[in-house]
Parts: sequence; structure tokens; C-alpha cells
Amino acid sequence: MKRSPHRAPTTLPAGDDAERHIVDSWQRNTTPWTTAVREGHIDSRVRVTNQAIVDAVLACSPRRVLDIGCGEGWLARALAVHGVDVHGIDVVAELIERAREGGAGHFEVMSYAAIGPATLARRFDVCVCNFSLLGAASAAGVVAAVPELLNAGGALIVQTLHPIIACGDAPYRDGWREGSWAGFGDAFSDPAPWYFRTLESWVRLFGEAGLQVAELREPVHPDTGKPVSVILIGTPRAG
Repeated sequence: MKRSPHRAPTTLPAGDDAERHIVDSWQRNTTPWTTAVREGHIDSRVRVTNQAIVDAVLACSPRRVLDIGCGEGWLARALAVHGVDVHGIDVVAELIERAREGGAGHFEVMSYAAIGPATLARRFDVCVCNFSLLGAASAAGVVAAVPELLNAGGALIVQTLHPIIACGDAPYRDGWREGSWAGFGDAFSDPAPWYFRTLESWVRLFGEAGLQVAELREPVHPDTGKPVSVILIGTPRAG
């Protein structure tokens, strides 16, 4: 989802209402999103962030990957080319249907709150969240659940909008922001709010889950020379 970095209205829903709005928005926009991804309508993804997340995952030499918030399954298809076994989960049933149609992975409908060893019998070498941690409590819950899902030597990889760029003119502090589909076409509707985190906040979130940020990457757009996203690679702390 494209988020507007320039406004942080004080009337936004928060908490559970905002989290529900995120899911509702993606349920309404499954078809236009799938078209935009598969036809390469999103410049930053095509030119920067898609390859950036594939490179980050492959650098860990995984055999088995859990794609959390897998959407229509493009990352599973990209990793399957390299012989990686991908299990994708998403709360939006229609997105999972699109992912299954595309093949190259195993996909199931699952809410973020349900993620854990009780629902996922296998462990993974990498758990990846590619622009899929949009909420507050839901994101914290996912990060907290990941350590129990990792094999020894495993990693959590999160790609999100770069906080410095995404902040825009708003104060640089955690909080709900207004979403926007501006520039994506008339087929999109009902943009959801999203939860902005500072870089310090992301690092702290990892730490609270028992993960240390072993590496941080900042993919840069070739035209602007500015970072498009930030990729955090976390590994369980010893002990």
C-alpha cells in the first residue's frame, strides 16, 4: 500500500479499529493489488524493493521460508526459482486464492494473531515480512512469535518504508498515519491507516522479542538517490 508521508491527522482510528480497517481495506483491494503487482505498475517495487528483499532472503541461504503477509504470492514465486520452499500465510482469503493459482509455494489463510508453533508445525530458516507489518499490536505480535518458529541460525527479515523518508513533514515519532492509494488508479478504494515506527522503535521491537538486529540495509532509488525502504535482519540473541 502507498502511504502518504505528509499528513498525520488527529482523527484517525487507532487500536483494534485501525487494525480491522487494514484487513478490510486489503479485502476490498485484492483484485487491483494483484493486477498492480503482476503487471509491474509500482515503480519502486520493480526497480528497487522486490530485488532487495529477494537478495536479503537468499543471503541467508534458506531451504524453508515463511512468508508472513504473502499477498498474491509473488515472493514465493521469486524464491522458488532458487529452490527455496516457501510457506505463505495471509489473513485475506482471496489473496491466498491468487497465490495458490500462481503456484510455487504452500499457502494458507491465517491471521497474524494465530501465528505460532501451535498452528505452524514446521520451523523455518527465514521468516520474512515484506511491507506486511502495517499495524501496531499486530506487528508486535508477529515479531514476538517469530523466534519460536526459527531453526537454529534462522532470521527474521522485515522490509518496510524507510522511516526518515516516510515521515515527511510529520513529527518523527510512532503513531497512526493516514493511508493513500494516490497514483495507483481508480480501481483502488478505502485506504487504511498504517502505524509509523521510527528506526529506534523497530530495533526496540526486535529486542523485546529476543532478537538482535544483525544487519540493516537501506535500498536506494537509482533516480532520487534516496532510500526507498529499510530492511532489518534479526537473529535470536544467544541465551
